[in-house]
Amino acid sequence: MSVKIRLKRMGSKKRPFYRIVVADSRSPRDGRFIEQVGTYNPVTQPAQITLEEESIMNWLNNGAQPSDTVKNLLSNAGIMKQYHEAKYTKK
Repeated sequence: MSVKIRLKRMGSKKRPFYRIVVADSRSPRDGRFIEQVGTYNPVTQPAQITLEEESIMNWLNNGAQPSDTVKNLLSNAGIMKQYHEAKYTKK
């Protein structure tokens, strides 16, 4: 089972709001998911982002692959740097 960390679109028309979820790669975009690990609201200025860092790190260490947009959000929050350092300094 391939697991992805990706966005699930919520909100009304022209007012998008996204949940950052961990889901099976075969499930639909707004369909079934395993766990919600954050939110992203691009409508507000500046964009409002909440992340559960511990849960995200756990999923990344277990092999979950973030989508391109989620990878950018995690990089801006510094989580991808933490993950990279943790992965390559274990040895």
